[in-house]
Amino acid sequence: MGSRVFLIGGGWDHAEVYEPFLRELGGERRVGCLILDEGDGAAQFERYTAALRKAGPPCTPVPLLVPLGGRFEPEDALDGIDGLLVCGGLTPAYQDALVDSLERLPALLAARGMPYAGFSAGAAVAARRAVVGGWLLDGVPVCPEETGEDLAEIEVRPGLGLVPFSVDVHAAQWGTLARLVTAVARGHAPYGVAVDENTLLTVGDGEARVAGAGRVHVVRPAPEAGVAVRAYGAGEGFVLG
Repeated sequence: MGSRVFLIGGGWDHAEVYEPFLRELGGERRVGCLILDEGDGAAQFERYTAALRKAGPPCTPVPLLVPLGGRFEPEDALDGIDGLLVCGGLTPAYQDALVDSLERLPALLAARGMPYAGFSAGAAVAARRAVVGGWLLDGVPVCPEETGEDLAEIEVRPGLGLVPFSVDVHAAQWGTLARLVTAVARGHAPYGVAVDENTLLTVGDGEARVAGAGRVHVVRPAPEAGVAVRAYGAGEGFVLG
């Protein structure tokens, strides 16, 4: 896996969730902020810049804006960048922007020892099997319609493979834990984590650790049928696999 991976479940109330990512960089470094630009990319970049600077340690945010429908080219974009933050927005569109670099980007991060942080959509696409949205299972609701990310049926697509589990976000706030439970129960994901807002899951060295205001809900297939769910709070963690 290389450098640690930092998964943030969304939310803007606790800028300190970025701090472990910035510490991993060491000293003042350039943080590339990959943002899907739906017309407000510059404003979104300023929002992430404010959060990063509030969190400390010092860093220099750099905008990496990809237009809606465009593709991210990591080799050129990450030249001179020390760490990558993949930001939030429409998760299926982020997966689409990364679809041509699903193998290239992880290889580049590993070769350069570059840490990855994902906020909301950026956390979801870090998985090998990325839960990108949807609110229906065979036409039956499993979570609120407004959480569907412009999709109806639940969709799991190829992701970056930076973590061995699938990821859903805004878990407590949006009610998306049920969507992740559905994906794991159907065998579309080996297992998964649903991360609350203002909550950080740090993944590395064969384990994952929770920090921040909320919880991380781990969903695994049960020994006989269904799934088992366990929630972890700040300071707690679990072994990967």
